[in-house]
Amino acid sequence: MTHAILLATVVLQVQQPQQGLPPSPIQRIVITPSPATMVAQDTLRLRAQALDANGREVADVVFRYLPSSGARFEGTVTQDGLVRSGATGTLPVTVSATLPGVAPVIERIEVVMVPAAPGRIEIVQPVTRLLVGQQARLHAKVYSIHGEPRSDAVVWRTNSAGATVVDGVVTGVHPGRLTLTATAGQATASFNLDVIANDVRALRLTPAATTARTGDVLRFELDARDSRNAAVNGLTPTWSFTPGHGMIDEAGAFVGYEPGTYTIYAHLGERTASATVRLMHRDVRRPAEVVGRLPRTLFKTEEVWIHPNGKNLYLGTGAGGDRMYAVDISDPSRPFVTDSLLANTRRVNDIMTTPDGRFLVHTREGAADRRNGIVIASLEDPAHPRVIAEFTEGVTAGVHSAFVYRQERYGTHIYLTNNGTSALHIIDINDPYNPKEVGRWRTSSPFGGGSLHDIDVQDGIVYASNWNEGLVILDVGNGVRGGSPSNPQLISQYKYDLNELYRDVEASGGPGFIRGTHTAWRHRQYVFIADEVFPAEPVKGAKDGSANRAYGRLQVIDVSDLEKPKSVAWYEPEYGGVHNVWVAGDTLYLGAYDAGFRAFDISGELRGDLRAQQREIVHVNTADMNAVGASVNEANTWGVVVRDGLAWVNDNHNGLWVIRILPKRAIKPVT
Repeated sequence: MTHAILLATVVLQVQQPQQGLPPSPIQRIVITPSPATMVAQDTLRLRAQALDANGREVADVVFRYLPSSGARFEGTVTQDGLVRSGATGTLPVTVSATLPGVAPVIERIEVVMVPAAPGRIEIVQPVTRLLVGQQARLHAKVYSIHGEPRSDAVVWRTNSAGATVVDGVVTGVHPGRLTLTATAGQATASFNLDVIANDVRALRLTPAATTARTGDVLRFELDARDSRNAAVNGLTPTWSFTPGHGMIDEAGAFVGYEPGTYTIYAHLGERTASATVRLMHRDVRRPAEVVGRLPRTLFKTEEVWIHPNGKNLYLGTGAGGDRMYAVDISDPSRPFVTDSLLANTRRVNDIMTTPDGRFLVHTREGAADRRNGIVIASLEDPAHPRVIAEFTEGVTAGVHSAFVYRQERYGTHIYLTNNGTSALHIIDINDPYNPKEVGRWRTSSPFGGGSLHDIDVQDGIVYASNWNEGLVILDVGNGVRGGSPSNPQLISQYKYDLNELYRDVEASGGPGFIRGTHTAWRHRQYVFIADEVFPAEPVKGAKDGSANRAYGRLQVIDVSDLEKPKSVAWYEPEYGGVHNVWVAGDTLYLGAYDAGFRAFDISGELRGDLRAQQREIVHVNTADMNAVGASVNEANTWGVVVRDGLAWVNDNHNGLWVIRILPKRAIKPVT
């Protein structure tokens, strides 16, 4: 991992007189410590000294320190210079030096927050049997004592001359059992390896199928025979393939990205077996049509939710939005507003009904009296919601997301995020007129991960998108850990290196950019997690849609083993980001910010780059030439809800879009 370095002496830009004030005598500022590097989840005191043109200290200077970017999720700084780091990254800090009667001097510095010392090593796909003369690449991941990914070079050693290890490659020398140990700092991990005599005389590789589509995962059966024609089992070959558009993992799972003929090779020492497969187009691309529109221009349009009756819809508002709209969608081609709920808020970011459709919950952020929380409304008439209760206790700082979930054993609860503490609060609404908190959970990080952003609950398990803390999985009634709504229990966590994943965003827009695990959705054996990513600075000299854009990756996390989640596939639009998702059947629907509305095929086993595999089904650009202000002809798709074959897509800039994916067009062969 590379980091920016802060010079000990910050050379100030030429200061222009402000509001008629003469320039300051301060010519340079010396910052300590230097470089300004600290360990994540620790504190650092910044100190500054102002010097004049002759290098003498200027007296009576007042210094103030303020965070100056989206890295507020990673750390904070007090006005007197105490930095608290919650995660790795770079925290830009604005330092102002003021004297009475002269212009202030302002400069930006960067505090680099690095992982703590190595605390754990995870060995990936260990080889358990190796032939004499066979080589295998060893893989290990290093994590800090706080669980942050590290980029250490792992040192491998063996306790026997039965194998040698050079630069992470193990070679079998003579038969016997030995132990391989990986070391990084004080962290170690080991596994046993059996080296066996190389009596393999024949290899045969058989694919599970000889024809498939791009994106299909194919596995192969390797039959190794010795000189007596007996099977030699438990061997791990080295895999390769040609041509080069696809991937194959250490276990031999192959996926091709483009149509054509591929040859897959399994190498065992000096022997190689091969098999050929033919891939055809995935052929999922389809046309779309816009069925209806409901433009909204007074406020930004945030969350969308459909009543279980399929006839009423609810829209949230942002950027000063003080209301939630109720919309009649009986005729999808002509949705219209039937009512609205006004609230003391500047943002209704999330909306959800109870499963029976009798009640609705919406979140509040930015209340004038700083008492945010949630609003509960009766839906006795779904077209005209009626407020029956509020809940603010402990969550007055704001609630960004809320999820309503019912379990037969425990009844109905709201799982909501706390903007102030990044804690998960669990609210009992079995009596919706009298909501009460029954449970709470928070990560061990000093800042709770910077932001608990979104929640999905399925089968008594919470899948929490916890920003810098990644995906957090909790038992709240499933039974795997004995958890319940009043006693949430941690099952596992998937934490990854956001700095490395989005290094190009920092390279183009500077340090201190916004990035974190934003959304999670469980489907089959996978959890789809979407990162919200925005650059720290706009494009210089640009305006409107050309000045800024979203980035981000949707990762596919395999949770077949809930205790060991692992990333197996990903999707990124060619432009824009990934925000809220919806899964129905074998299709994932996505609000992709600048990239508009997207849907792609998630059928079968998922591995590798899903867009490269031609899995994208449809794209609709939700830009509107009739939008007002800076959002003219600029898409900013927030999310989507799917019902009865229609995608109800909410665009931040210009309201609701109703989209239908049409049947596949027949493509005539070229003659």
